[in-house]
Amino acid sequence: MFNGYAGHILGGLATTLEIAILSLIVASLIGLLCALMALSDKPLLRAMTRIYASVIRGIPDLLLMLMLFFGGQIALNNLLEWMQVETVVELNQFTAGVITLGFIYGAYFMETFRGALQAVPRGQVEAGRAFGMSEFKVNTRILLPQMVRFALPGFTNNWLVLAKTTALVSVIGLQDVMYRAKEAGAGSREPFTWLLFAGALYLMITSVSLFLLRRVERKYSVGVRLGSHV
Repeated sequence: MFNGYAGHILGGLATTLEIAILSLIVASLIGLLCALMALSDKPLLRAMTRIYASVIRGIPDLLLMLMLFFGGQIALNNLLEWMQVETVVELNQFTAGVITLGFIYGAYFMETFRGALQAVPRGQVEAGRAFGMSEFKVNTRILLPQMVRFALPGFTNNWLVLAKTTALVSVIGLQDVMYRAKEAGAGSREPFTWLLFAGALYLMITSVSLFLLRRVERKYSVGVRLGSHV
């Protein structure tokens, strides 16, 4: 039954993992930056994050993927031409997939990080400032380390959804697990078998991720659990 198709699909697993991990990094950076902007005292920055979140919630992920891949590089090259920069940018499927997924899920990570930042007791931040710590030190030594504990549950959920959404990159021709599963289904005339196999691979990714992230979450909550019993 396998006829080499299993190995073919497994070959796309590395691409799927690369897309997922790089998109996670991009989304986390965008999300953290936008979370800080959303909590800023500058109305313009807060308005920009609201518009960003509204766009992401209002446009389907698939449409954003297609718009960026087919129209993004055209718009970018037109902009460079208008700026009289003699450079032609070619956006390949891999780059388009990472940028699009990172841009989409940056909005969801923004909400996660914003809630986590607001959950950190403000008295600790104010105490750091009272001791003469700069804003950079307050953020890196007090705010961000404690934010991690509050952000982990939402971070885990967003990562699990992001890992599954990587299947969208198959529509722009990137040979991930989903793309190769469809190829195997067409070649063997057993589409359900190979789609089921692909589904099992996605389930493996999310199950392992959930196990590891739950352990990290428990580690960050040890002091809290012990303190609640004192």
